[in-house]
Amino acid sequence: MIQAFGLTSNPRKELPPAVDDVSFEARAGRVTALLGASGAGKTTALRLMLELQRGRGLTYFRGRPLHRIAHPAREVGVLLGDVPGHPARTVRGHLRMLCAAAGVPVRRADEVLESAGLESLRDERLGALSRGMDRRLGLACALVPDPHTLVCDDPAGALSAQDARWLHGALRAHAAQGGTVLFSTADPKEAARNADHVVTLEKGRIVADQEAVEFSRTRLRPRVAVRTPHAARLAALVTKEARTARRSVEVVPEGGNRLAVYGSTCADIGETAFRNGILMHQLADEVGDMGPGAGAVPAARNQERGEADGDRAQVAGAQAAGAPIPPRPASSGAPQHPQADLRQAPATEGGADTTASGTVRHRTPGPRRALAPNGVAHSAAEGPGAAEGPGPGSGDAPDVLEASDASRQRASRPFGARLSGSASAVRAAAVTLPPPISVRSAPSPLRPLRYELRRALGVGTGFVVGAVVLLVSAVTAVILARIGHTPQARLLAAWPQQVPLPPAALGAGLLGALAFGDEFRHPALAADRGTVPRRMGLLTAKLVVSAATALLLAALTVGCDTEVLRLFYGSELAQAPADWPALSAGWLGLVVGCAWSGVLAAGVFRSTSAGLAAVVAVPVVVVPLVQKVWQGPSVRTAAGFPMRVREILLTQWPFGGERYVAEALRLVAQPVGGAMTLSLTTLLCAYLLTTLRSRVR
Repeated sequence: MIQAFGLTSNPRKELPPAVDDVSFEARAGRVTALLGASGAGKTTALRLMLELQRGRGLTYFRGRPLHRIAHPAREVGVLLGDVPGHPARTVRGHLRMLCAAAGVPVRRADEVLESAGLESLRDERLGALSRGMDRRLGLACALVPDPHTLVCDDPAGALSAQDARWLHGALRAHAAQGGTVLFSTADPKEAARNADHVVTLEKGRIVADQEAVEFSRTRLRPRVAVRTPHAARLAALVTKEARTARRSVEVVPEGGNRLAVYGSTCADIGETAFRNGILMHQLADEVGDMGPGAGAVPAARNQERGEADGDRAQVAGAQAAGAPIPPRPASSGAPQHPQADLRQAPATEGGADTTASGTVRHRTPGPRRALAPNGVAHSAAEGPGAAEGPGPGSGDAPDVLEASDASRQRASRPFGARLSGSASAVRAAAVTLPPPISVRSAPSPLRPLRYELRRALGVGTGFVVGAVVLLVSAVTAVILARIGHTPQARLLAAWPQQVPLPPAALGAGLLGALAFGDEFRHPALAADRGTVPRRMGLLTAKLVVSAATALLLAALTVGCDTEVLRLFYGSELAQAPADWPALSAGWLGLVVGCAWSGVLAAGVFRSTSAGLAAVVAVPVVVVPLVQKVWQGPSVRTAAGFPMRVREILLTQWPFGGERYVAEALRLVAQPVGGAMTLSLTTLLCAYLLTTLRSRVR
């Protein structure tokens, strides 16, 4: 179950908080709806519960806050908006990637595909899905770790009736299996039809906390939807006949040629239109929202029931202590017998009310300002009924208004204070602020290497970049051989002296930058935040995959260039240089260093462009600076370092290892190698610093 206590958002400047002291429960095995108009604070309340937004309050998921749960995705499944996956990724590939992130077997992807009805679309691209299929995929993504709780923000918004029915059926099935379901909506009919419990928000505060049956009875009422080209004339005729018959009828214009008639029937309106020769385009029974003030009478009844429960508890305590039962004081203006309550008396035909003495009192209907379901005040001719609150001439208006105010104040108190009946607890809860909510860190994949492989191979970007690199390298090598005066090593690498980096290095850097750039644009791990988690396991996986990709790209580039040169110019230009081991090590180190620079820069700056810019900046900016420092008169070289190490260790290097150490030091001592080493060290330190900073926050 979900228990929310005192959720309060941080106010912005002089504006009031979007959510102010919201407390409610969502029990296991039931579907709970968070109802409210646009701007009522539904999404803010959900984000505070999920620790995605800073504020105050506390939320327990089966007795534990979310930041105390080791793997939150296995406890709470979240559906907030559309699926933020890569448009070119397939449905099945996206779910398999999330399976690796959640640490569940890959067969779970096929299971949720079948349960979501997407088995026929498993090879469809995410960018080609309709809105209904996208919501199905979003629910399937939330169900991949098999969570106990589902939290959905307007899941059926802008969906067709068929897709909405399926979605709510899936939520109902999850609740039937013992799970907890909480969804937000702005449609009261959707809440009443699909939820077991409805929590109504208005301007960031709870105004009603009811069962669905009670919500349907107290906050919804039937209406007749009318569409006619003579809407104004029909409204005047219906109002006139209602006044003549002394019936409570409200006519609300809904714009254009539409009317909403409350308190009448299709037959009465149809007869009125037929007698006056009015053309009808639509005449249907519907259910509409009564408006913000509809919960006044039920709130009063809830308060009376709460007072009765308190009296019963007081009587039970007195009996247990052996003390005399205290008499219940009579409230001013409240009836002493249930049958004497005019608010619970049924209304008779024609708007008459039956009192306790059996007499019938007719209320004089008259024009008043009625609040339409859309919140716009319209003039209507009606006598207020029992469910609509008091009207002119009714003697119970003070009681109803006082009870409504008291119930609203009671609903806005913290949850724990409402459960305790003592006034001291209420005062203590009003003074004590709820604990602050810190933004929870984004999840990290439980199987990072498997996740990174599926992420990289799930789209064709890497294959396209590799093909372009090979093509450009081959063409460049042919042109350089045609021009001449290019060293053999640069010719095989297709690296002109006027270009700071060869195509293979630029391609490796681009692929490395995409490793974090795609995560930032399409955050599969942090779909509800828009940011990528800074975790060492994820970074290590990206470095390993990018290094393997860079090595493969470097080998394919040299091999392709060699074959193309042999094809065009014979085997003379395709021969390997004499010092090919050192050149190969330098070549592979350069390509891998560019790939790692792209990964680290994109992870630090959260941008693919920034990652690629960092790769290009190494030979353009960093190399000249390193050359200037390296060529200074006070710089000492590391000559004889292997020999001194051998003397210190008093042993011989195995397999001639001193030669490899010398070559490595020579590569580092070169301007490009030194600049790459310096850049990688700087970017790694920056990444670690930002990681530690985010964890401290």
